[in-house]
Amino acid sequence: MTDWPAQRLMPPDPAEYSEAQQKAHNAFLNSPRKAVRGPLALWIHRPELASAVQDLGTYIRFGTSLRPKLTELAILTTAKVWKSEFEWYAHKPMAEAAGLSGAVIEAVRTGTPPPYEEEDERAVHEFVLEAQTARAVSDALYDRTIKVLGKDRLVDLVGVTGYYSFVSLTLNTFHILPPEEADRQLG
Repeated sequence: MTDWPAQRLMPPDPAEYSEAQQKAHNAFLNSPRKAVRGPLALWIHRPELASAVQDLGTYIRFGTSLRPKLTELAILTTAKVWKSEFEWYAHKPMAEAAGLSGAVIEAVRTGTPPPYEEEDERAVHEFVLEAQTARAVSDALYDRTIKVLGKDRLVDLVGVTGYYSFVSLTLNTFHILPPEEADRQLG
């Protein structure tokens, strides 16, 4: 059992939802996520934020031009940079289901060079890692990434990276963590 810090802010009580909070809650339930957990549950404190994020999050997770495998690689890379344990816990199984190899997942987790199976995996991981750690992307990396991904997938990759940075910040700020029985994966 891991010694997790206490969650700082709890989700609002559904029995006490305002009309706007109930509407935001229902929108999450009726989205492809079909659940209200993690940061979604806290954003309902501000239903206007939750409603706005619901549309963006649905696009980012389910509508981009990136294959699910690449989206999940970008999410795991972001989770690793932010040391967002809940994000890693939630998305590692999704990355596996999307076909990302266990060796690549473990390399991202440990910060070692991944054994990429495809050039677009390298492009996604290197781009997200540099964007997150340097807070910018070099011309050389930009040129390599756009050559591999193309304009549309690169724009979507920037969107995925920004959105999951917001998710990770929310998770880390309010100490939203995996279940206690989960092992700490990122530090």
